Amino acid sequence: MNKKFVLGIYDDEDVLLDAIENVRAAGTKIYDVFSPYPVHGIDDVLGIKRSRLPIVAFFCGLFGTSFALWMQIWMLGFDWPMIIGGKPHIAIPAFIPVTFELTVLCAAFGMVITFFIVSRLKPSFKVNVFDKRSTDDKFVMAIEVKEGVTDMSALNNLLRSNGAIEVNEKEVIK
Repeated sequence: MNKKFVLGIYDDEDVLLDAIENVRAAGTKIYDVFSPYPVHGIDDVLGIKRSRLPIVAFFCGLFGTSFALWMQIWMLGFDWPMIIGGKPHIAIPAFIPVTFELTVLCAAFGMVITFFIVSRLKPSFKVNVFDKRSTDDKFVMAIEVKEGVTDMSALNNLLRSNGAIEVNEKEVIK
Protein backbone atom coordinates (compact mmCIF):
# COMPACT_ATOMS: atom_id res chain seq x y z
CA MET A 1 0.00 0.00 0.00
CA ASN A 2 1.53 3.31 -1.07
CA LYS A 3 0.92 6.57 0.73
CA LYS A 4 1.78 9.99 -0.62
CA PHE A 5 3.09 12.77 1.61
CA VAL A 6 3.96 16.43 1.28
CA LEU A 7 7.05 17.32 3.28
CA GLY A 8 7.67 20.83 4.57
CA ILE A 9 11.32 21.24 5.51
CA TYR A 10 12.30 23.87 8.09
CA ASP A 11 15.67 24.97 9.45
CA ASP A 12 14.54 26.61 12.72
CA GLU A 13 12.50 25.06 15.53
CA ASP A 14 10.69 28.31 16.42
CA VAL A 15 9.55 28.74 12.82
CA LEU A 16 8.47 25.08 12.86
CA LEU A 17 6.38 25.53 16.02
CA ASP A 18 4.65 28.58 14.56
CA ALA A 19 4.08 26.71 11.29
CA ILE A 20 2.51 23.75 13.11
CA GLU A 21 0.06 26.08 14.87
CA ASN A 22 -0.84 27.84 11.61
CA VAL A 23 -1.18 24.64 9.57
CA ARG A 24 -3.42 23.07 12.21
CA ALA A 25 -5.46 26.29 12.44
CA ALA A 26 -5.97 26.09 8.67
CA GLY A 27 -7.60 22.68 9.18
CA THR A 28 -4.81 20.54 7.74
CA LYS A 29 -4.05 17.30 9.58
CA ILE A 30 -0.33 16.81 10.21
CA TYR A 31 0.81 13.18 9.91
CA ASP A 32 4.03 13.63 11.88
CA VAL A 33 6.96 15.96 12.54
CA PHE A 34 10.56 14.76 12.51
CA SER A 35 13.40 16.63 14.18
CA PRO A 36 17.11 16.00 14.80
CA TYR A 37 16.63 16.55 18.54
CA PRO A 38 13.72 16.81 20.99
CA VAL A 39 11.85 20.11 20.69
CA HIS A 40 10.32 21.40 23.92
CA GLY A 41 6.57 21.96 23.61
CA ILE A 42 6.06 20.24 20.26
CA ASP A 43 3.69 17.67 21.78
CA ASP A 44 1.34 20.39 22.98
CA VAL A 45 1.44 22.23 19.66
CA LEU A 46 0.73 19.01 17.73
CA GLY A 47 -2.17 18.20 20.07
CA ILE A 48 -0.69 14.90 21.23
CA LYS A 49 -2.38 13.64 24.38
CA ARG A 50 -0.42 12.63 27.45
CA SER A 51 0.65 8.98 27.43
CA ARG A 52 -1.18 6.43 29.56
CA LEU A 53 1.95 4.29 29.82
CA PRO A 54 2.52 5.23 33.52
CA ILE A 55 -0.88 3.69 34.35
CA VAL A 56 0.20 0.45 32.67
CA ALA A 57 3.49 0.60 34.58
CA PHE A 58 1.63 0.98 37.87
CA PHE A 59 -0.63 -2.01 37.25
CA CYS A 60 2.23 -4.19 35.99
CA GLY A 61 4.25 -3.23 39.08
CA LEU A 62 1.25 -4.01 41.29
CA PHE A 63 0.99 -7.40 39.61
CA GLY A 64 4.75 -7.97 40.21
CA THR A 65 4.42 -7.05 43.89
CA SER A 66 1.37 -9.27 44.39
CA PHE A 67 2.93 -12.18 42.53
CA ALA A 68 6.22 -11.91 44.47
CA LEU A 69 4.50 -11.81 47.85
CA TRP A 70 2.07 -14.61 46.95
CA MET A 71 4.91 -16.78 45.61
CA GLN A 72 7.14 -16.35 48.66
CA ILE A 73 4.34 -16.73 51.18
CA TRP A 74 3.08 -19.86 49.42
CA MET A 75 6.51 -21.47 48.96
CA LEU A 76 8.01 -20.65 52.34
CA GLY A 77 4.85 -20.66 54.44
CA PHE A 78 2.67 -23.47 53.11
CA ASP A 79 4.20 -25.57 50.34
CA TRP A 80 7.62 -26.26 51.87
CA PRO A 81 7.93 -24.55 55.27
CA MET A 82 11.44 -24.53 56.67
CA ILE A 83 12.68 -23.03 59.91
CA ILE A 84 15.70 -20.91 58.99
CA GLY A 85 17.52 -19.31 61.89
CA GLY A 86 14.41 -19.35 64.08
CA LYS A 87 12.53 -16.96 61.78
CA PRO A 88 8.81 -17.36 61.22
CA HIS A 89 7.65 -19.05 58.01
CA ILE A 90 6.12 -15.86 56.66
CA ALA A 91 8.79 -13.21 57.31
CA ILE A 92 7.73 -10.16 55.31
CA PRO A 93 10.97 -8.15 55.87
CA ALA A 94 12.97 -10.99 54.30
CA PHE A 95 10.70 -10.87 51.26
CA ILE A 96 11.42 -7.20 50.43
CA PRO A 97 14.38 -7.69 48.02
CA VAL A 98 12.63 -10.30 45.88
CA THR A 99 9.39 -8.30 45.95
CA PHE A 100 11.18 -5.15 44.81
CA GLU A 101 13.00 -6.98 42.00
CA LEU A 102 9.84 -8.60 40.64
CA THR A 103 7.96 -5.30 40.87
CA VAL A 104 10.58 -3.53 38.76
CA LEU A 105 10.89 -6.48 36.34
CA CYS A 106 7.15 -6.73 35.69
CA ALA A 107 6.73 -2.94 35.37
CA ALA A 108 9.62 -2.68 32.90
CA PHE A 109 8.57 -5.62 30.74
CA GLY A 110 4.93 -4.52 30.86
CA MET A 111 5.81 -1.00 29.68
CA VAL A 112 8.07 -2.21 26.86
CA ILE A 113 5.55 -4.76 25.59
CA THR A 114 2.68 -2.26 25.83
CA PHE A 115 4.73 0.40 24.03
CA PHE A 116 5.50 -1.95 21.14
CA ILE A 117 1.87 -3.06 20.85
CA VAL A 118 0.39 0.45 21.00
CA SER A 119 3.00 1.89 18.62
CA ARG A 120 2.57 -1.05 16.23
CA LEU A 121 6.34 -1.46 16.16
CA LYS A 122 7.63 -4.74 14.89
CA PRO A 123 10.99 -5.97 13.67
CA SER A 124 11.69 -4.95 10.09
CA PHE A 125 14.70 -4.50 7.90
CA LYS A 126 13.48 -1.39 6.08
CA VAL A 127 12.92 1.86 7.89
CA ASN A 128 11.05 4.62 6.09
CA VAL A 129 12.94 7.89 6.44
CA PHE A 130 11.06 10.83 4.96
CA ASP A 131 14.13 13.05 4.61
CA LYS A 132 17.65 12.11 5.69
CA ARG A 133 18.38 15.67 6.75
CA SER A 134 15.88 15.28 9.61
CA THR A 135 18.55 13.25 11.42
CA ASP A 136 21.14 15.98 10.96
CA ASP A 137 19.97 19.60 10.96
CA LYS A 138 16.49 20.03 9.42
CA PHE A 139 12.94 19.72 10.73
CA VAL A 140 10.41 17.89 8.57
CA MET A 141 6.63 18.23 8.74
CA ALA A 142 4.84 15.39 6.92
CA ILE A 143 1.26 15.82 5.72
CA GLU A 144 -0.57 12.87 4.16
CA VAL A 145 -2.07 13.55 0.76
CA LYS A 146 -5.50 12.11 0.04
CA GLU A 147 -6.24 11.67 -3.66
CA GLY A 148 -8.99 13.99 -4.86
CA VAL A 149 -9.28 15.73 -1.47
CA THR A 150 -5.98 17.56 -0.98
CA ASP A 151 -5.31 20.73 -2.98
CA MET A 152 -1.58 20.43 -3.65
CA SER A 153 -0.97 24.05 -4.68
CA ALA A 154 -2.82 25.42 -1.64
CA LEU A 155 -0.90 23.06 0.65
CA ASN A 156 2.39 24.04 -0.99
CA ASN A 157 1.57 27.75 -0.55
CA LEU A 158 0.48 27.18 3.07
CA LEU A 159 3.78 25.50 3.97
CA ARG A 160 5.91 28.07 2.14
CA SER A 161 4.02 31.01 3.69
CA ASN A 162 4.72 29.51 7.12
CA GLY A 163 8.48 29.42 6.68
CA ALA A 164 9.23 26.14 4.89
CA ILE A 165 12.53 26.45 3.05
CA GLU A 166 11.61 23.51 0.84
CA VAL A 167 8.42 21.58 0.00
CA ASN A 168 8.71 18.06 -1.46
CA GLU A 169 6.44 15.17 -2.30
CA LYS A 170 7.30 11.64 -1.22
CA GLU A 171 5.62 8.31 -1.79
CA VAL A 172 6.09 5.73 0.96
CA ILE A 173 5.38 2.00 0.79
CA LYS A 174 3.67 0.95 4.01
